[in-house]
Amino acid sequence: MNKKSFGLDIGATSIKLCMLDGRKGSFILKAASISPAPVRGMMSESPLDMEEMAQAIAKAVKDAGIDSKLVNIALPENQVYTKVLDMPVISDKELASAIYWEAEQYIPVPLQNITLVWNVLKRPNQPSQGDKMQVLMVGAPTVLVNKYQKVIQLAGFSVNSMETEILATIRSLVSDETFPTSLIVNIGSISTAFAIIRNGTMVFTYSMAVGGAAINRAIATDFGLTPQQAEEYKRVYGVSGKSLGGKIGQATEPILNSILAEIKKSIAFYAQKYKDDASIRQIILSGGTAKLPGIEIFFANNSGIETAIANPWKVLASQQMPKEILSNASDYTIAVGLAMKDYE
Repeated sequence: MNKKSFGLDIGATSIKLCMLDGRKGSFILKAASISPAPVRGMMSESPLDMEEMAQAIAKAVKDAGIDSKLVNIALPENQVYTKVLDMPVISDKELASAIYWEAEQYIPVPLQNITLVWNVLKRPNQPSQGDKMQVLMVGAPTVLVNKYQKVIQLAGFSVNSMETEILATIRSLVSDETFPTSLIVNIGSISTAFAIIRNGTMVFTYSMAVGGAAINRAIATDFGLTPQQAEEYKRVYGVSGKSLGGKIGQATEPILNSILAEIKKSIAFYAQKYKDDASIRQIILSGGTAKLPGIEIFFANNSGIETAIANPWKVLASQQMPKEILSNASDYTIAVGLAMKDYE
């Protein structure tokens, strides 16, 4: 049996899988697939719905030909509390005590209901007075953690690791500390996560409760379509104002503008915090919605920053890839990042 874990991205509308082999910096893709998720999915607390999700996961893994029973999963960004903290340079022992005081300031629910983890992102080797270290703090509702573990167990697998979607996304896209200062925007179905990368390290993260499903609803309402038809229209016509006499552009623009507003806030935050540093060089769009024709042009034109679509397959060594997997590259960023975790 394969001892390495595979990456499992359980989205609101789809299940994405990825299995890698090799070593850090040169991977071979062993398996990758996207399949529909049950309608109620992980949003439901019903044991029947959890069983249905477990069966869908088990089938997707079997169909992909993955033989590992170990899985790395990601918790949905809109249901966890993630914060990059600037803290005085202290020891790990001191941090273990201090982090709970920090958590009380940022997490608006009782900590006894939260599973809290933290990780030092950057600590100066020889700190001088006033130097800070960056600490990533993640708080997840314990009931949410238990639910994901239960579904994975019902599917016949064991959770090897659990993290947030944006951390997996960053791992699949950010190579090292020479990576250009970037804003990563992961547009999921029901939420969008933002992360600023500086010297290869995340210095800011935030999420908002708007995603691709809102675009679908807007198109469906304006054109009298079913959600499935709206999804098809979205993928064919994109966000161009020229599509269908400009109607698609008019339908999608309010949602895209709400994401754009948060992009501009993130850029302003970075400019204020790192006044003497280079500005954000690029925006990288990730997630299924990033495949919308013209979406990178919309954000580039309206932000004034070069914008690209995420391609997690850059981590692979040269190999022949099925066209369907290549064309859906931005869909796989979380799953690829999860599959890479064992090789850190």
